[in-house]
Amino acid sequence: MPLNIAMDGPVGAGKSSIADAVANRLGILHLDTGAMYRAVGLACLRAGVRLEDEAAVTAHCGKIHIAVAHGENGQITLLDGEDVSGLLRTEEVSMAASAVAKYAGVRQAMVALQQALARETAMLVDGRDIGTRVLPDAPLKIYLTATAEERARRRWLQLQEKGGKDTYEDVLADLNRRDEQDMNRAVDPLRPAPDSVTVDTTHMSFDEVVDHIAALAEAMRG
Repeated sequence: MPLNIAMDGPVGAGKSSIADAVANRLGILHLDTGAMYRAVGLACLRAGVRLEDEAAVTAHCGKIHIAVAHGENGQITLLDGEDVSGLLRTEEVSMAASAVAKYAGVRQAMVALQQALARETAMLVDGRDIGTRVLPDAPLKIYLTATAEERARRRWLQLQEKGGKDTYEDVLADLNRRDEQDMNRAVDPLRPAPDSVTVDTTHMSFDEVVDHIAALAEAMRG
């Protein structure tokens, strides 16, 4: 049976970059499920679908095709055959992803795809409901988190590097809205799995986090 690691956590916790580094250390693949929901959000934005209309969003999700591939620099996310990886990290797409991820039909489609991929190969899968919904039998489940203030600071610095104009206060307010939405949605809300290991990175360096999670995985692998 392939080694599957589930990693969950709130927005801005660094799941994607941490997961990339840990997967590389272990020699397994990293599946970024958040990018899949972002692709659905992007598709809805492009088509002018109202994000508040669950039926319309779910119907549009059924019309598109999302796939993932692994390139030299990590996951490539394909929307109807187009590589949209570089379009998925804007604040507009982030909010759209959080909106569409509330809907049962969208989640059902994405979870089925994620489970199929995990059955085929060893991988680290990160997202919001991996340990609780997608891979409940994963031998190692990580809940990666940090304080809202620290997560906002990190995200604000990333945006500044890209020429963003948002203030720290704007980023913190947006992050708090995302947390509220993700943790209180009716379908598969964000929460730690009962048997997950919580890793609070507030006072940890990137390398310390990677070392810690990799050590947990190596111990599990035996």
